[in-house]
Amino acid sequence: MSKCIVFCGNVFPRKSRNFSNIKEWFDVELNGVRYHVEQYGEGEPLLLLHGFTGSADTWRPLHPFWRRFRLIAADLLGHGRTEAPKDARRYRIERAADDLAALLDKLGVEKANVVGYSMGGRLALTFAMLHPHRVRRLVLESSSPGLQTDAERRARREADEALAQRIEQEGVRAFVDHWERLPLFFTQQALPASVRAAVRRERLRHTAEGLANSLRGMGTGVQPSWWERLRELDMPVLLVCGERDEKFCRIAARMHERLPDSRFVCVPGAGHAIHVEQPGVFATIVSEFMTKGEV
Repeated sequence: MSKCIVFCGNVFPRKSRNFSNIKEWFDVELNGVRYHVEQYGEGEPLLLLHGFTGSADTWRPLHPFWRRFRLIAADLLGHGRTEAPKDARRYRIERAADDLAALLDKLGVEKANVVGYSMGGRLALTFAMLHPHRVRRLVLESSSPGLQTDAERRARREADEALAQRIEQEGVRAFVDHWERLPLFFTQQALPASVRAAVRRERLRHTAEGLANSLRGMGTGVQPSWWERLRELDMPVLLVCGERDEKFCRIAARMHERLPDSRFVCVPGAGHAIHVEQPGVFATIVSEFMTKGEV
């Protein structure tokens, strides 16, 4: 069953007496690499995967909306407080997906709901393809199944390598200045100054080596294309895009046509990072999907 929806409305966090204030931050070794992981609350597991230049901190503004879940958020390879291996091959998205399976094993979680944004969405989809028995429901925000042709992948690898070298040569601050000016993020210029400052601080905390190798190892030019295998996914999938992010809305619409059990939500007025621009709306869409199967 497939369903396409345009979501409208103002949303505010609900107070709940049942919310657990359990907070746990820890480092854990996964397949030889040290990961930083955070857990909040109790309930059905919800694994949160951030995008490029993000971290587990990305999701903290959404915690009040997700009080019924056991939130599991990791800094992905080369990001935040997680180790940044020197070998770019260690960042390959298939290996990162195996790391997620190892993380769930360590936490005693057999099956989790998974939310991924942009790069984290590509990782979430790869995890669902390689470990489908570990995913209960899947949410992909502004993400893609990869590039379809060899020519597209080759061009993207070349572009990512050029950007990786630029990061290494000019440093993280110069890269973040460049990154924030990309058309992909122009809608964030209208956000409150405090929000923009928090996002910038998060981006600046990374190392040049970690970001550069993340591009080389986990970029769309390197990862497999999952387009022809989308029909294999039998778990419910929610595709979320921002109305003003036309490229990723087109990608989501095409994915929606191929996935056997998907919902497609376009959020009015939002750009690429819906969870940053409209956190209440995004969190509510996800909650409705996780608890009711509908949005």
